[in-house]
Amino acid sequence: MIKTIESKVKKELELGAGVSIISLVDGIIEEAQILRASDIHIDPCEKDVKARFRIDGVLQDAYSIPKEIHSEIITRIKVLAGLRTDEHQTPQDGRFRIIMETGIPLDIRVSIAPVFYGENAVLRLLSEHAENLTMKNLGLSSENLSKIERAIKNPYGMILSTGPTGSGKTTTLYTILKVLRTPEVSIITIEDPIEYSIEGINQIQVSTRTELTFANGLRAIFRQDPDVIMVGEIRDRETAGLAVNTALTGHLLLSTLHTNDAATTLPRMLDLGLEPYLITATVNIVIGQRLVRKICDTCRGKYSPSKLEIKSISEIKGVPSLLIEKTKDLSKGKGCDQCNGSGYHGRIGIYEVIEVNDAIRAAMLSRCSSVEIRKIAQEQGMITMIEDGIRKAIDGITTIEEVLRVVHE
Repeated sequence: MIKTIESKVKKELELGAGVSIISLVDGIIEEAQILRASDIHIDPCEKDVKARFRIDGVLQDAYSIPKEIHSEIITRIKVLAGLRTDEHQTPQDGRFRIIMETGIPLDIRVSIAPVFYGENAVLRLLSEHAENLTMKNLGLSSENLSKIERAIKNPYGMILSTGPTGSGKTTTLYTILKVLRTPEVSIITIEDPIEYSIEGINQIQVSTRTELTFANGLRAIFRQDPDVIMVGEIRDRETAGLAVNTALTGHLLLSTLHTNDAATTLPRMLDLGLEPYLITATVNIVIGQRLVRKICDTCRGKYSPSKLEIKSISEIKGVPSLLIEKTKDLSKGKGCDQCNGSGYHGRIGIYEVIEVNDAIRAAMLSRCSSVEIRKIAQEQGMITMIEDGIRKAIDGITTIEEVLRVVHE
């Protein structure tokens, strides 16, 4: 349970029948923003409505709201997002912007869906923090940073970022685009949705209503004289084919794929119907990533793992024994008001980066499996995600438990 701050929400809930729905919804959004939440979940249950915040990637209970005002809360969110208030059986998606009391604008993406006890709402808070990111504070090791810097110097080809939803793929690509953004370069993106507005870059929003899909948008972008193109996600054969052809014709193309790790990405492109020679001719680099919570600086403390913990660490696949020996002195957060008792505050990426070199190309042309490609990449010096995570735990940035929670080896 979140140790909630003194806010409008508690005061409004205490009013009972006299509650102001407008102030209540505003208060929930305001408190979520202060607590650094990325999402707000409004979930109807049998007897009440649960409001939950996703903070540093983990959902936490925030409030129990009376069932009687559930429909009014959903209606208020629909009005803000410009959705139909008389439609209760169909999922609806929308977006709105509010100005916080600090004067900072906050974009919010809304998804409403009918569930067993009524309609739920999920609000994604899209803060403007992308402008503050640099390649160095993403959490990339010097080896991985060098690989990515080499790849973005190529005038053409593909840079792919992979991982599950919420692993920071789009943020990584936005940060790369910021490096590439110069007056001499034309950058166009097609996204679903546009998560952050970046000055100096033309960003196109996918729209099913006007049949503006990734594939159709990519065709249109091609006629806009771009140097660099970002496609939010390669989801199907048509988009994959167009992306490869765009990269072959002298453009640098950035995109994301939903795969578990970097090595699985190349065989996944085969599954999408691409020929191996096209993949090897266009893909420059593949970045696999996850986000792990960082230890709270306020309540950080040293600790020594037990013999049982050291034994379980030593059994982790793909981690060098020399690295495991360094796990006898680690750090963890004790829990404080600053981190809501979790011991963590903020998140950082853990990565594995595959440069598509001659050895990887040969493996792809032979249609090798992801296991074989992973083995070759490690022989070529790739640091696996789990190893990168363990290194960050040794450096006191995160914990072993957090790395293992996020990377399922």
